[in-house]
Amino acid sequence: MTKRSPFRYFKTNPEIIRLALVLYVRFPLSLRNVEDFLHERGVDISHETVRFWWNRFGPLFAAEIRKKRVSRMRGHSNWQWHLDEVFVKINGDTHYLWRAIDHEGEVLESYVTTRRDSRTALKFIRKSMKCFGQPNVIVTDKLRSYGAAMKVIGNVDRQETGRWLNNWAENSHLPFRRRERAMLRFRRMRSLQKFVAVHSSVHNHVNSERQLDAT
Repeated sequence: MTKRSPFRYFKTNPEIIRLALVLYVRFPLSLRNVEDFLHERGVDISHETVRFWWNRFGPLFAAEIRKKRVSRMRGHSNWQWHLDEVFVKINGDTHYLWRAIDHEGEVLESYVTTRRDSRTALKFIRKSMKCFGQPNVIVTDKLRSYGAAMKVIGNVDRQETGRWLNNWAENSHLPFRRRERAMLRFRRMRSLQKFVAVHSSVHNHVNSERQLDAT
């Protein structure tokens, strides 16, 4: 049985839809900026159309990219993860964006929570391992929640902490910060979780394509 195309009810070329979403997610552009960008290239659409495409196809594209990456990376040898958490304000309240980044700088998992305790850290690590398997080394900062979670999982011997060891993860959130400012911050936790999932997948995809072109 052939799989139905998700674009079957749309007159717009799927490549234009993909381009609009990549522009919106990958670069610090507003919906109206994307509208203007496409208009200059002969594509006449509304910024509300871009918003609709984002809500309809953003998670679909992210899942497609993620599926290909998981199948490719599960058997990777000498895999090293960097775990980090970023503070994000939603309507004045502090939330935490937990992120797992591999040794190549690609974001594996993003998880938004309201807490920063060991229970949340345990849930995040288990969620990442369920999807990507077991890494050889897990680099974290000195947050005690990580150590407590590692004891439960039995990965204490794989954990590494140090003052400069996790700079890779701490610097990798800069593209997200630029995008956050362009969107004038987030208003709902659900919207943030949805965006970071798509943003990380598209960011990884664009970076991997650039590396392939360079080689």
